[in-house]
Amino acid sequence: MPSKTIVILANSLKHSQHCVAGKCIVTKKWLRPVADARGSELSHAQVVYENPHGKFTAKPKQKIIIGLGSHAPLPNQPENYIVDNSVWQQNYSISDDELRHYLDMPDNLWGEGDRVPYPKIVSGSIAINQSLYLIKVDNLSLYKNQHNKRRAKFDYKNISYDLAATDPQFDNIANKNQGLSSILCISLGENFEGNCYKLIATIF
Repeated sequence: MPSKTIVILANSLKHSQHCVAGKCIVTKKWLRPVADARGSELSHAQVVYENPHGKFTAKPKQKIIIGLGSHAPLPNQPENYIVDNSVWQQNYSISDDELRHYLDMPDNLWGEGDRVPYPKIVSGSIAINQSLYLIKVDNLSLYKNQHNKRRAKFDYKNISYDLAATDPQFDNIANKNQGLSSILCISLGENFEGNCYKLIATIF
C-alpha cells in the first residue's frame, strides 16, 4: 500500500506506548497504524516524524505522511494497517475550524455504557463497522474517580456516557478547564477480560 497523508486525530497512551489514529485527507476514512497483525501499539520511535526543523512526536491535527503495509483488520478494530519502516513526514496541520470537516455522525457510540462484550463482536451479533469516531458532544466534564483514574462524562444524542480517557494531555486540559471545543476522538479498545472498552483518545 502506498504512503497515505492522514490527519492525526489521536496519539494516546497504550501500555506506556502509542495508539495512533487519523483520517485520510482525501477519503476522510479512518486509518489506525499498528505495529503488527495483532494490533500492537507503536513504539516512541515509530511515531516520530521529520520536517525541515528536525524530528518530533506526531500530535493531533498534524498532517502526516505515513508508509503503510498490509491491512490487518481485527473484529473490534477494522481500520488497522501495519506500518512499514519508512520515516513519517509532516505536511502542515489543520486548524480548529478545519477539524469540524472530519466529524462523524453515528447514532450512538456502539450502544450505551462504557464497553462492548468481545464475544458478541466475534460472533457477529454486534457488528463493528468502525472502531473510531470524531464527535461533537454536550455537557463535557473531565474528572478523576476514587481510584485516580482519568475519566470524562458527556452527552451524545441524548445518551449519557462516562468513559475512561487516555489522552496524554488530560491533566493539562483538565487544569485549564476552559476553551474546550467539546470535540472528542472515541476509540474502541482491545479485548480486556472479555470486553472492549470505549476510550476517549483525544480531547480537543
